[in-house]
Formats: sequence, structure tokens, C-alpha cells
Amino acid sequence: MDIELATSADAAQIAELSRVTIEQGLPWRWTAERVRACIRDRNVNVVVARLGERVIGFAIMKYGDEEASLFLFGVDPAHRRQRVGSELLEWLEVTARTAGIRAIRLEARQDNHAASAFYRHHGFEEIGVVHGYYQGLEDAIRYLKRL
Repeated sequence: MDIELATSADAAQIAELSRVTIEQGLPWRWTAERVRACIRDRNVNVVVARLGERVIGFAIMKYGDEEASLFLFGVDPAHRRQRVGSELLEWLEVTARTAGIRAIRLEARQDNHAASAFYRHHGFEEIGVVHGYYQGLEDAIRYLKRL
């Protein structure tokens, strides 16, 4: 498995993986074009975990002056619990520290207990609930990790 910055050619795989792993039950917002826009944005890292040509995990994180926001983070269900997510997150944290980032923020569905356990295991703290965060349909838990 390789962890590397995504290219425009990865956008369709990332968008499809997002639809299957993150946006299920919601209108599809993270289309290939939206992912490509993030890839082109100098303030955003789009990172993939790749097995050969196949994207098996990805992350989209936007950088501010002192904090970063992890917009999307997903791993193909067939490759979960194999350190794919942990290695993606470690890559992001090293990069964020290098950029002078002091904290990473993210939101996850309130009923996504596996994500909650994953983020807590990696040092994220729950800092609040955002009602209706997901297009008014579902609540989110907001997390923060100080670096």
C-alpha cells in the first residue's frame, strides 16, 4: 500500500468511495468535479491510500493558519482494520505539524460508532454536537485533536 497525494485521475474513485462509505443515505455532494477542485486548491491536501491502481482510502483536509479541517476521510470497507485509516491519518498529522498547524477539526455522523472509536483511539476529543449538520438530515459529532 502506498500513501500519496491524489491526482485528477483519482477523483472519480474518491468520489465513488465517498458515496459508498460516507454519503450513504444522503444526496451525493462530493462528486468527481468537487474532488478535482479540492485537488487543485493550494490550501487542501487530497491524499489516497493505493493498492496498485485502486484507491482503497482517502482524505481531504483543508489548511488554515493554525488549524486544519478534515472534510472527508474514508476507507474501503474491505480494507478496514488493516491500518489503512491509521496510516492516512498519520500522514496528515505529520504534514499538518510540518505546516505549523496546531489542531485538526472534523465532524462525523453521530451514529457512526466505528468512526467515533477510531478518532478517539487516535487522540481526538469530542467537543460538541452539530444538529442537522448533514444536509439537515443527521447530526454530527465535532472532534478536535491538538497537535
